[in-house]
Amino acid sequence: MSGATDALDRRDAVDMAAAAIMVGLTFSWGLNYVAAKISYAGYDPVFLSIARSVIGGFCVFLWCRWRGIALFSRDGTLPAGIAVGVLFGVEFLCLYVGLEHTTVARNTLLVNSMPFWMLIGGHFLLGEQITMRKFLGLLLAFAGLATVFSDKLGGSGDMLFGDLLSLGSGFFWALTNILIKRSKLVEASAEKLLLYQLAGAAIVGMMVLPLAGPPVRDPSLLPTLALLFQAVYIVAFTYVLWFWLLRRYPASGLSSFTFLSPVFGVLCGAIILNEPLTIRIFLALGLIAAGLIIVNRPARKLIPV
Repeated sequence: MSGATDALDRRDAVDMAAAAIMVGLTFSWGLNYVAAKISYAGYDPVFLSIARSVIGGFCVFLWCRWRGIALFSRDGTLPAGIAVGVLFGVEFLCLYVGLEHTTVARNTLLVNSMPFWMLIGGHFLLGEQITMRKFLGLLLAFAGLATVFSDKLGGSGDMLFGDLLSLGSGFFWALTNILIKRSKLVEASAEKLLLYQLAGAAIVGMMVLPLAGPPVRDPSLLPTLALLFQAVYIVAFTYVLWFWLLRRYPASGLSSFTFLSPVFGVLCGAIILNEPLTIRIFLALGLIAAGLIIVNRPARKLIPV
């Protein structure tokens, strides 16, 4: 990725190249929710979080060795790396355990509350001002998600527990991004940044594993393939690309694209899991696209008279 750094380095707004990459990433992340649900037939969610981190981390480590990327140089990132690793581990435990206790639709909606937390945190901690235009754009995009899931809101008991964990995952996701932007990690390679987080996720998962159920349920072919898809492609490839973008573009602008993830998740669920596909999805796509255009439209520059 270093060869493309000059072309996409330190931009003030999300350009067309970054937008295209983000659409591809959000599609992959939407598909990841379906893969996670499939893998639950064979593995416990906490064990999945550990396995994804270990396998994905090993792939990233091999990539770094092949490319000669320095991982153990003393660059002052260790304290922030440990903190980010813990946050990332808690985030994914909330996501995975929450997904088992609630539906894919509700989980994706609540996890993707992240842009709202990011917008608030970016305003107070990153100097990325909230404007009325950005707020209205995000509100419009969220209205699109609410349109998709309007028949699934509400709930109690076990589902409420899953909903709260899912909401917590969105909060910790935003907190992780803010800490990266505020620390020396913003100068670290995307690979080193990801390995900090994967190590943290594995350690946090191992601490919680004794409290979880049996780690292996039915390790048949399909759940195992779903696990490998999450570990090798989602973790080892798409996350590196995400952190690479995060270091070069405004965090709030990139975060707004995550509203596409649950919509893609529902589309993938309809195709792969035969879940119902309704007019709500097409209406939501229009609302989300409009919201993204509003959020990422460059501010009009005043021409001096």
